[in-house]
Amino acid sequence: MNIPGVASQARQAMIAEMLRTRDFLRVDELAVQFDVTTQTIRRDINGLCEQGVARRRHGGITCPFSTNMSFRDRQVMNGTAKRQIGAAVSRHVPDGACVSFGIGTTPQIVAECLSGHRGLKIVTNNLPLALAAAQNPEFEVAIAGGTVRTGDLDVCGPAGEELFGAYHVDIAIFGVGGVDEDGLLLDYSREEVRIREVMMRNARRSFLVLDSSKFGRPAHVRGGRIEDVSAVFCDAELPPAIQDRLAQSGTAIAPCPPLPTSDPARP
Repeated sequence: MNIPGVASQARQAMIAEMLRTRDFLRVDELAVQFDVTTQTIRRDINGLCEQGVARRRHGGITCPFSTNMSFRDRQVMNGTAKRQIGAAVSRHVPDGACVSFGIGTTPQIVAECLSGHRGLKIVTNNLPLALAAAQNPEFEVAIAGGTVRTGDLDVCGPAGEELFGAYHVDIAIFGVGGVDEDGLLLDYSREEVRIREVMMRNARRSFLVLDSSKFGRPAHVRGGRIEDVSAVFCDAELPPAIQDRLAQSGTAIAPCPPLPTSDPARP
């Protein structure tokens, strides 16, 4: 829907609000929405960046924060893409499998898409995921004990590492904070990286689940490379350099087609 006749200050406020639920906003998309020229939008973006509200990225703007957003805020971001990923992952997880799930909203949505499976054994440090999975009488759930990170609703540190180290699962499913252009996996804290490393060491296969906004997203703690995983699940085509790297390593790129509009899993 176009929003014509909005003054610059009001436009900037509306764009800032949009960034609360969107990882990336394109200049041309904003120009159409506000019925102004791309030059006008770029001036608005300059003002937002000067205020520290936005961060420039090629073709648009993204959230400026170098630390992760709260779990509650991330739940509403890119929901359709995450459901798309979850539906694709569900086709690769057999009934009766033992599956470990990492932190974040994408692994949680993947777990929700497995609700129709039977006999799953779930190992996780993700509290919302564990609570939801425990409602299913078909599932057996093991959860980490210890101190809960209130902004993220998970348990990391030694308690989380001990849990994942105690199981050798069929599939480990996890996300990341960001992926650098050379395939480096990035997160927001060293303890998040250590959790992912323990999960990978104790799994027969590892599935990296991430929506396309994670490519180029700022996160600063390095931990592994994208070609280290068994398969990558993403809602959009991967950057060409990443595709080449995965082709050389033998890591699978799993297709995640759009959900049909009649699919009940679609938000």
